[in-house]
Amino acid sequence: MAEEEEKEESKEEGGGKSKNMMLIIIIVVLVFVLIIGAVAAFLLSGDDEEQQMEQSEPSAREASPMKQKKRIASLTVGPMYPLDNFIVNLLSDSGRRFLKTQINLEMDTEDLAAELDSKIPVVRDVIIKVLTSKTLEEISTAKGKEKLKDTLLNQINMRLKDGEINNVYFTEFVIQ
Repeated sequence: MAEEEEKEESKEEGGGKSKNMMLIIIIVVLVFVLIIGAVAAFLLSGDDEEQQMEQSEPSAREASPMKQKKRIASLTVGPMYPLDNFIVNLLSDSGRRFLKTQINLEMDTEDLAAELDSKIPVVRDVIIKVLTSKTLEEISTAKGKEKLKDTLLNQINMRLKDGEINNVYFTEFVIQ
């Protein structure tokens, strides 16, 4: 009888040890998941903080007269040259993402329109090459769109001789 009681006590102790071990494993896994979540949240919030800082800085910049002149100059827009829609596949492994966009080019003078008319196939080719070389991740952020504008601006201006493009405006930008 005493032997049976000892066996039951040892079974309970063994069961208690396995329950303790299972509890420890669950706690370790939860801590690991929390750490990964915190790191991911930190990395994703880094872009938001930079954007908030950039948005708060212009208010401080507005106080200086030089910055006000630059801001006023950016409000004046030169003559526009509208382009037809572009529908291109984005660079990806699956090839399932595409971009539909419409672009307007800001010219420095009206005289540039004649050159753009004659070089429209070249300009469209440049734009298509640049757009298809981009991934979804590269162009889905505001910074990515600005880099894309700069690239397009530089590539198009390299092919012009009667003037230059001052800015590139996306009037439609749909990624699917």
